[in-house]
Amino acid sequence: MGYNGIQLKNSISIGKIYSIHYFEYMNTFSFKGEVHDFWEFICVDKGEVNITAGVHSAKLKKGEIAFHEPNEFHNVRATGETAPNLVVISFECSSRAMHFFRNKILKIDDAERELLAKIIIEARHCFDCRLDDPYLQNMPQKKEEAFGSEQLIRLYLEQFLIHLARRYESMGKSAIAAVPNSIKATKAKSDLEIYSRVVEYMESQPAAKLTIEQICRDNLVSRSQLQKIFKQQCGLGIIEYFSHMKIRLAKELIRTQHMNFTQISDTLGYASIHYFSRQFKKVTGMTPSEYASSIKAMSEQDFQMP
Repeated sequence: MGYNGIQLKNSISIGKIYSIHYFEYMNTFSFKGEVHDFWEFICVDKGEVNITAGVHSAKLKKGEIAFHEPNEFHNVRATGETAPNLVVISFECSSRAMHFFRNKILKIDDAERELLAKIIIEARHCFDCRLDDPYLQNMPQKKEEAFGSEQLIRLYLEQFLIHLARRYESMGKSAIAAVPNSIKATKAKSDLEIYSRVVEYMESQPAAKLTIEQICRDNLVSRSQLQKIFKQQCGLGIIEYFSHMKIRLAKELIRTQHMNFTQISDTLGYASIHYFSRQFKKVTGMTPSEYASSIKAMSEQDFQMP
């Protein structure tokens, strides 16, 4: 008896990719808006923004995502309070399943956030341009991309959309099984829970001069376990992560324009403005002044419609 192969069907198929961006905006940023004949979504990684979609306006907060269907006018502007980080991806898709995303604001989970991160990583492997330029309309491909990068972008994006749609559709059903307490208890002790708890602990005291011993003692975790967890979750040692976290906070403070460099240095517990500047350049490749100038210049460009 011969085998009968099964032609697998696609529920969501991505055609062309038009843009993949991760932006660090000033708190005064304002994009006048545009209309195009392909899909686009905007996801807030940090802070919040005001958006317009067609005739509707809304505020997007951290972890929320909004979709703009083809030929829908849309714009975005910072609230003036926080300096937001945004993921913006635009793509071609004619699948009927995309109707699910019309006129919706959804909240992504950890799995979907990880898929977005993978898309951005693969985009860096195959596109020969900056991904943080909000006015870039074309992404030239590298002559030699990492093997499979373009295909992985399509697969990750399709998986992201399917995962998001299935999760929300299942939430709307009444037959959602309750999670047993025993499973909850096990999850509470997982590596991810420890990682999240320690990250929150460090974020609550960015000016502190933390040591590995102190972090372990305050969070009831061994040094070897903590180092292993951080290497697995982010590829950094615990102190290296804390240093990078402080620079991320410094970038946000620079973009909000509420403090000068000396005040930022003091707020984050650096011994001097000179040490702060050296650490900033070590992590970002720019001095605080160079970063402020580049972001400010980018934010103040006038967007030109094609």
